[in-house]
Formats: sequence, C-alpha cells, structure tokens
Amino acid sequence: LTSRLKLGLVLNGIIILAEFIGGYLTNSLGLMSDAGHNLIDQGSLLLALYAHILSAQPATEHRTFGYHRAGTISAFLNSLLLIITGGIIGVIALNRMFSPVAIPGYWVMGIAGISLIANLAVALLLRKGAEEALNIRGAFLHMVMDAWMSLGVIICGLGIALTGLTILDPFISLILVILITKGSWPLFRQSLDILLESTPPHVNTTDIVTTIESIPGIKKVHDLHIWSVEPRIVMLTCHVLVDPHTVPDKDQLLQPIQSALSSKFGIHHLTLQLETECHETDDLH
Repeated sequence: LTSRLKLGLVLNGIIILAEFIGGYLTNSLGLMSDAGHNLIDQGSLLLALYAHILSAQPATEHRTFGYHRAGTISAFLNSLLLIITGGIIGVIALNRMFSPVAIPGYWVMGIAGISLIANLAVALLLRKGAEEALNIRGAFLHMVMDAWMSLGVIICGLGIALTGLTILDPFISLILVILITKGSWPLFRQSLDILLESTPPHVNTTDIVTTIESIPGIKKVHDLHIWSVEPRIVMLTCHVLVDPHTVPDKDQLLQPIQSALSSKFGIHHLTLQLETECHETDDLH
C-alpha cells in the first residue's frame, strides 16, 4: 500500500502541472479548478501516506493507544479540505457566470481526458486500501471526486466546442461542487464523530444496556461510555450493579457480559467495574 501511495503522488503531481498550465493557457476555470483540487489531493495523499506509516507504530507509555487516530485525523482533514475547496470553486464559478471568457473547447477536452485517465489510475491503486482504513478512504474519495471533475470538464469542453456557450464552464463547475460536497460529507461526519468520541453509528446504547441487564443477577448498568479509537476498534467502559443475594461472587458475571457484548455487538475491548453498592444508579452516562 505504501508503494501505491507513492506512485499515486507521482501521477497526481503530473496531473497538477498539466491541468494548471493547460487551464491558464486556455482560460478554462474548470481545468484550473481541477488543478487546484488536485493540489489539495496531493496534500491528502501525502497525509494519507504519513498516517499509514504512523498508524503502524506500536503503542508507547506516552501513547497507550498507539497512533490509530492518525488515520482518522487524516480523513477529517481531507474531507474538510474537500468541502472548503468546493466552496471556493463555487464562489469563483458564480462570479465567472456573470463574466464569461472565451475558452477553446477541444483543448480543454484533451487535457481533461488525460487527467481523467490518471485520476482513475490512482483511484484503482487505492481502492483495496480504502476498504480497510479511513484515511486511505479519504485519499481514495479525493481521487474519485477528481475523476468526476475531469469528466465534467470533458463534457464542458465538448459543449463549448459545439455550441460556443462559455457559460457551461462555470455551470459544470457548480455541479461538480455539489458532487464534491455530497461525497465528502459522510467521511467528514464519520471522522468527526470518532474524534469527538461519539458512540459508533452501528452500536445502539439502549440495546447494550438491555443486553447486560438481562443477565441474571444484574440490577443496573451506569456510567456507560462507548467510543471508537478508529472504526475497527470499539471501546466500552461501564459500571455494573450486581445483586449480592442472587450472585454472591460478582466476578463470575464478567465472562457472561464479555461473551454477550462480543458475540452480539462485536465489542472486544471493554472494561467493567462490578459493584454491589452504588449511589449513582439513576445515571446512565
């Protein structure tokens, strides 16, 4: 995966130079916007590469969880940059709609076509890694969005060449902004939820409480916290109030609770405090 990311950086660097120079020479906002977007992608690929290398580092006394969150931070920054980039392109496109300029459509098509092929190539390089790591998914999403942008620019160039309507350039750019924002938002929200230590979306807090309290001898669950270090590592801590009359040895409930949470919810990293007295039984969190 590391070598694929490095190859992606080289290919993307070539795209940036070709599109920026071509966009400048042809006055195409679509090409220059795509070049700017690719420049952001270059940063995202570098960030993904760094996060991938860093997340493989072992835990230390100072960082007991290791560097698993490095990938989440990378995904958050990538998605945030995509959204900001979309906003900037949108403002420029709206301004260009009221101040159109002459654009050679066929040149725009040719340059965008090269970009489309290169973007798809990089996306294919990252496809497998995107299924396993959030930060690689962020870089993969960047490249897919770039491919869409390049396709949009090709359509725009063809339309201008056939009709002479230069307003198609900013119009297509606005459509691409909507696609970029729509594609980036889920990744932004997911990575932000992890950084805020929110309960993972596939985990229902009420179901967990019900499952634990359904075990004979357990009266109440409280001080419950569920969060993700990264998407594949879900953590849980809670206090469990045990009825000493039903279960004289409260520690014997540890194994049933662990088995229930592991089999039903896939939570394997948990810390439980079993107690027979508690003054906070009304508190869930």
